[in-house]
Amino acid sequence: MTGSEAPPSFRLAYVPGVTPTKWVRIWNERLPDVPLSLIAVSAAEAPDVLRGGGANVGLVRLPVDRTVLSAIPLYTETSVVMVPKDHVVAAVDEVTVEDLADDIVLSPLDDVLGWESLPGRPANERPATTTDAVELVAAGIGLLVVPQSIARLHHRKDLTYRPVSDAPESRIALSWLEDRTTDLVEEFIGIVRGRTVNSTRGRPPTPPQPKAKRPSTGGTRQKPAAGKPAGKNPRNGSGGTKGGKSGKPRRRP
Repeated sequence: MTGSEAPPSFRLAYVPGVTPTKWVRIWNERLPDVPLSLIAVSAAEAPDVLRGGGANVGLVRLPVDRTVLSAIPLYTETSVVMVPKDHVVAAVDEVTVEDLADDIVLSPLDDVLGWESLPGRPANERPATTTDAVELVAAGIGLLVVPQSIARLHHRKDLTYRPVSDAPESRIALSWLEDRTTDLVEEFIGIVRGRTVNSTRGRPPTPPQPKAKRPSTGGTRQKPAAGKPAGKNPRNGSGGTKGGKSGKPRRRP
């Protein structure tokens, strides 16, 4: 590397609710000379950050534009409804969308579930962010349905949450710009997919080692070991006859 070349680095964007700690730790163990920077982005911003080169890869929420971005789905999240701890929903283990029909269900502008038809009664206005919506839930103004990781992210002592069995779900994926699939991108894909450190995926294969050649005999017979004449029978001597003599046996008189 010349003095004008910058050392390699890697940038990982991630959306709220995603915890990349494990993958970052493995990266630092395997590539200690390539620093990894974390970039927190909203779900809506993530695709633009990748397209603009602000990050090499991103942990994003699907869908993304597959004509530009590659994506490997990683897991699907359960959707839950956030409620005050004294709400009737807190007394059950699970609810359906129909169970929320009589409640105001908030729909923040940064909602990631993409409802076709929002359950419950609509609020007078949409909160600007999920954080604002959580504050309204705590104030008893409405309920909020979000992916479970988002509910955990906004944990409060005065709120709880329960799964909504038939609500839309959110999928998390590893995504990157299709025409920027570098060796480092391949390394991170391998880490996320659980490949071991010895995996050859994304690295040039080790050239095969030449096989050891057998010593050439030159087309001639091997010489017998000392004290062992070639072709002799150990019992009868040469030619397989008694007495070690060759030729026809003599007639008896």
